[in-house]
Amino acid sequence: MPSTTDVPPSMEPVYARVRQEVAARADRLWDVALALHREPETAYEEHAAATLLTGELEQEGFEVERGPAGLPTAFAARTGSGAGPRVALLMEYDALPLLGHACGHNLIASAGLGAALAARAALGDIEGTLLAVGTPAEESGGGKVAEVAAGLFDGVDAALMFHPGVYDWAWAPLTASAQLRIGFHGRAAHPTGNPTEGIDALGALIQFFNTLGVLDRRLPQGSHVQGIVTDGGRATNIVPEYAEGLFGLRGGTSTALAELVEELRSCAEGVARATRTKAEVTEVGGRYEHFRDNEVLSGAFAHHLKRAGIALSQPTPGIYLGSSDIGNVSTRVPAIHPFVAIMGSENSDHTPEFARAAAGPRGRAVMLAAAEALGCTAADVLLRAGVRDEAWAAFREKAAQGL
Repeated sequence: MPSTTDVPPSMEPVYARVRQEVAARADRLWDVALALHREPETAYEEHAAATLLTGELEQEGFEVERGPAGLPTAFAARTGSGAGPRVALLMEYDALPLLGHACGHNLIASAGLGAALAARAALGDIEGTLLAVGTPAEESGGGKVAEVAAGLFDGVDAALMFHPGVYDWAWAPLTASAQLRIGFHGRAAHPTGNPTEGIDALGALIQFFNTLGVLDRRLPQGSHVQGIVTDGGRATNIVPEYAEGLFGLRGGTSTALAELVEELRSCAEGVARATRTKAEVTEVGGRYEHFRDNEVLSGAFAHHLKRAGIALSQPTPGIYLGSSDIGNVSTRVPAIHPFVAIMGSENSDHTPEFARAAAGPRGRAVMLAAAEALGCTAADVLLRAGVRDEAWAAFREKAAQGL
C-alpha cells in the first residue's frame, strides 16, 4: 500500500475539518450541480457554467483568472503562498449534445468546487498553492489539451478529479484517441455515357472501409477504429469525384495510437494506388493521450473515500472506458481519475438514464463523498512531508516504463 494510507495522527483533525467544510456547503454544492444539470452547455459554450463556478470561488477568496489558454470558458482560481507544493483540482462542466449531463460532468464540477472551497477553509494559510481549474470541452474539443500546451499545469504536483460512472474503480482505463479525416479524389464522369473516363472516389472509400475490416482483426487490445461516411458524392448519375470519411481511432497507449495513425495513412495510400485516386489524410483536432494513473495519489483518494462507505477496486482487465483529455495532463504531472458509481454496472453513461442519475440522490451522495476525498487528498499533498516526492517518483517510474 502507498504510504499515503499510513495516516499520521496529526492529519486526522485536518481531514475532519475538510469533511465538516464540505458538509457545511452540501446544499449549496448540490444547488450548483442541479443548476448545471438544468442548463447543459456543450463544448466551448459553457458560459453560464463558468460564470457560476468562478463566482462561487471568488466569493470565498480565490483569485480567479478567466479565459486562460485562449479559452473563454476556462478558468484558473488560485489561493495560497505561491511556494511549496501545488495541487490542482480539476472541474469539467460541458454537456453532451441532445443528452445533457449524461456523463455527469455537473457532479465533477460540484465535487471539484466543494473540494477546493473546503480545503481552503480547512487548511488556512499554508506553504503551498491550491488551484481550481476549469477545463471546458472534454467531450469534444479537448480543453485540457490547450491548457497543457499553454503551461497551465507547469509546476503542479498533483492534478485531482473524479468521474461518476457505473463502476467503483480506483483509476480509469482510458485509451489514447485521435480523429482522421480521410478523403479520396477521383474524376467525375457519366456512369453510362463515358464510364471509362471516371475514377470513382466513393469506390475507393468503400474499399478503404473493407481494408479496415481486415486490419481490425489484428489490432492490439484497447485499439480500434470506427468510421462514418461524411461525403459520398452528389448524384447517382455522376461518378463521385470526391468521397470522404471521418474515423475515430483509439489506442491502448499513446504509442499504440501513433502506430495506428500511421497504419491508416499507409492503408489509404495503398487503396489510392489500387484505385487510381489520390488520398488526403488530415488529423482533426488534438490527440487525447492515454491516462497514466498515479497510484500514490489514487491510493490516498480511495483511502479517504472508504470513510463514506465506498470501496474502490482495480479495473476489470479488458474493459476500457473511452478516452479523455485528462490523459494529456496525466503524462505530464501526477494525476488521478477514479470512477465512482452512481448507477449499477448493468447500465452505461451517455444515456438518458445516466443523465437522470446525475441529478438523483445517489448522484448527490457520490458528489459529496468525492468532494471530501478530493479535499483530503489535496491536504495530503500540501501538508504531509514526502507525499509529493512519492507521487513524482511513481510518475517517473511509469514514464520510464512507457506505461
